[in-house]
Amino acid sequence: MAYGLLKGKRGIISGALDENSIAWKVAEKAHEEGATFVLTNAPIAMRMGEIDKLAEATGSKIIPADATSEEDLTNLFTQSQEILGGKIDFVLHSIGMSVNIRKKIPYTESNYDYFMKGIDVSALSFHKMLAAAKKLDAINEWGSVVALSYMAAQRTFPFYTDMADIKAMLESIARSFGYHYGLEKKVRVNTVSQSPTKTTAGSGIKGFGDFYDYANAIAPLGNASAEDCANYCITLFSDLTRMVTMQNLFHDGGYVNTGVSDYVMKKLGVGGNEE
Repeated sequence: MAYGLLKGKRGIISGALDENSIAWKVAEKAHEEGATFVLTNAPIAMRMGEIDKLAEATGSKIIPADATSEEDLTNLFTQSQEILGGKIDFVLHSIGMSVNIRKKIPYTESNYDYFMKGIDVSALSFHKMLAAAKKLDAINEWGSVVALSYMAAQRTFPFYTDMADIKAMLESIARSFGYHYGLEKKVRVNTVSQSPTKTTAGSGIKGFGDFYDYANAIAPLGNASAEDCANYCITLFSDLTRMVTMQNLFHDGGYVNTGVSDYVMKKLGVGGNEE
């Protein structure tokens, strides 16, 4: 059911690889809610994914951009305004990559060149994106920028290796840049800390399936789906949340605040709350 929450708004959505991607779901929901937007991804990701299919379904243009390139990001915001006919109202940063995880390198033995690449692609790109938009004055007052994060930024999850540190940096950038952007331009900047989600990227992490089941057993509401996350992002893009900024917002079915569940206790043979 659509509510017209983004009617007349213009946006940029990055990171839609395939229909399992959170960014893909965000694009579908934004379209349903009346927004117009451009889609963007790195050229190599575009070759691997199905973004053309999404563009056709939502009537959107695609602008290839390397999120680590200041020149590409400047071009992204310049072209987006030309295509959409005005300043931008919302931006989704859904960009993450770890070569150390991909190559199954243990955290304590991290390859630092790979580590720095991960920082550049997954965190510094957020700063560069915000800086490019601010320099061009490309985002309207009360606009909203959202980046996707994960709870490993604040809790230890050994399998998440260097991405945990990288996501911590991402969340810090949202707070730091969010202060300046809010003060000067009334632009909101937040991160959403999402449940483990069965995306193409997430499923590539060693042990992901087992942890997905564990988190689902802990969270009182279960894991939030990619579609649920998209709905939440839409509310953050809307005018209903115009005073929310510099926040890391947990969207995980209550997982972050649950120590242990009855279900898990019973699985361990410890018992549980008998009702």
